[in-house]
Amino acid sequence: MCASFKFAKTAAGIFIQGIFLLWTTFAHAENLMGSELQLHGFLTQGVVITSDNNFLGQSNKKASPDFREIGVNGSLRPISDVQLSAGLLSHKAGGTDNGELRLDYGLIDWTVSSNEQGRSGIRLGRVKNAYGLYNKTRDVAFTRPSILLPQSIYFERTRNVTVASDGAELYLDRYSEAGSLFVTFALGQPQIGSEAAKVALVGLIPNGSFESKLMPIFQAIYEGDGGKYRLGFTTLQLDARYNPGVGDVLQAGQMKFTPKIFSAQYNAEHWSLTSEYALRPTSNKNFGPNAPDSTIHGQSYYVQGSYRLASKWEALLRYDVMYADSGDRDGKEFAAATHRPAFTRFSKDWTAGVRFDLTPEFMLRAEYHRVDGTGYLPVQDNPNPSALVQRWDMLMLLASFRF
Repeated sequence: MCASFKFAKTAAGIFIQGIFLLWTTFAHAENLMGSELQLHGFLTQGVVITSDNNFLGQSNKKASPDFREIGVNGSLRPISDVQLSAGLLSHKAGGTDNGELRLDYGLIDWTVSSNEQGRSGIRLGRVKNAYGLYNKTRDVAFTRPSILLPQSIYFERTRNVTVASDGAELYLDRYSEAGSLFVTFALGQPQIGSEAAKVALVGLIPNGSFESKLMPIFQAIYEGDGGKYRLGFTTLQLDARYNPGVGDVLQAGQMKFTPKIFSAQYNAEHWSLTSEYALRPTSNKNFGPNAPDSTIHGQSYYVQGSYRLASKWEALLRYDVMYADSGDRDGKEFAAATHRPAFTRFSKDWTAGVRFDLTPEFMLRAEYHRVDGTGYLPVQDNPNPSALVQRWDMLMLLASFRF
């Protein structure tokens, strides 16, 4: 281990300890120069055990503790219409993320106008992407409906690509008796420099690098009856060019990804029903013979129900489906062309889970997955496709603390 890496790990550890000390000192909020500084954080540890294959670490027939999230965030409002916010995150997820401390988000939020009818403004900096119902808060376990978000929409293997962008986000909120409308439009540079991001984009570990045009993201969410039901639409366009490295198996190609996500949720007193459906067209060209030109239309959806059994208990049931190519749902055409398993092109995941809030600050979760297909498994955890098993089971346990 090189000296610079040791230093970085030591510095990160000291920094996190310092943040916790600050939190203790400030006791959650402190008046600073006439403004209120808010400090919060979370620590989440998961364990994954699979009957076959690997997910979030080497989990095949053994317990993998390589799923961990540690975050600290703060906000400061120096004047009434300006808020400064930032969050630091260490995210460990098997071979797709090594847990290095990084800036999760950091932005200036300027509310240009605000009244009883709504508000509008702009956020500048590293902004969490408005992507479906859960992406903006996906790293905080307390805000997720389950340990693992539906992988048909919120892939763990592509998390770094979709989680945040460096740029600007315009927002417009409107309130009326008919309901509330929340509209955002963002334009930013996606985070595609890491190895995990490159693997997510081309499905293998390349020698070169990607550079992307500014990525536009549009989202509109309508809430009726005080949030009893929600309807949403999200779309974005990732347009990236590949620069080959020395001895690269890929040529200077281009890829374009333009998903469209339709979201719906109904919230009753004791239960909620949620569903999202995504169309995921992806085109690749000029990558050379190892990645022939192609345009495929991925398709994803899930249906999820949760029920609050008691004040501290909640149960969840979900069916989650992903097809890499809706024109080849069973993957047979892909298998014939590549001699790789057909079931790597789809996944059908039945999930049953339970949540127990021991205290408002401490939560425990357990969930069981019965999966047909390996479409959402990361290449980094499963480098040998011939070793994959089509039908497999997964048990996940999680504990999370927040302050």
